[in-house]
Amino acid sequence: MKTKIPIAAGLVVAWLSIATFGMPTLASSEWYVAGDVGANFADRLTGISGTGDLTGLQAPDLDLKNSVSYGAKLGYFREHSWLGIEGEVLQTTPHIKNLDDVPGIHLRVTTIGVNILARYPGRTFQPYVGVGVGAAIAHLSDSATTESNTDVTSGWNVLAGLRAFVTPYVAVFTEYKYTGATLRFDHAFGTGGFEGVYRAQHVLVGVSYHF
Repeated sequence: MKTKIPIAAGLVVAWLSIATFGMPTLASSEWYVAGDVGANFADRLTGISGTGDLTGLQAPDLDLKNSVSYGAKLGYFREHSWLGIEGEVLQTTPHIKNLDDVPGIHLRVTTIGVNILARYPGRTFQPYVGVGVGAAIAHLSDSATTESNTDVTSGWNVLAGLRAFVTPYVAVFTEYKYTGATLRFDHAFGTGGFEGVYRAQHVLVGVSYHF
């Protein structure tokens, strides 16, 4: 397993610093917690190439299954501000499909990231957009052809959504998110492995509580 997330770690520290020291009083801030669930319409793993003992080898793209996505958020806006910051965890299981007579492989991808958001601060409806970076934790399970292997790498996402308040403190929202990372499993085949480019589209719905 390798770790290459200094940018993501720095942004997490920055978010925690802002959350801890950036607001003098709760009266001048808006915090929220949220949970969401939806669908992951995963694209293929593209640009497949060997690593380790298999360096230099190429392979066809790997089809991924659509799957359920679910996660949680913790966010902060200054009162009536257009700009905010949000920490997020999102998990999905875009398993690798069978390739001819080669059986599929279970794949789990968990992203932990920080998003910078811009919203219209309406009282009832709040459209918003955002961009973020973070850590993508991908786990490849044991299969007939692979060994269990975990990769921790950097990832990114862009998003757009609409939040609607049903009470002064509770809102429902829908969100579109496009995510990407390069996944690398160096020991999927013992002393060799493979890497590929991961892209996925998520359509989510959720509930948030604001305080």
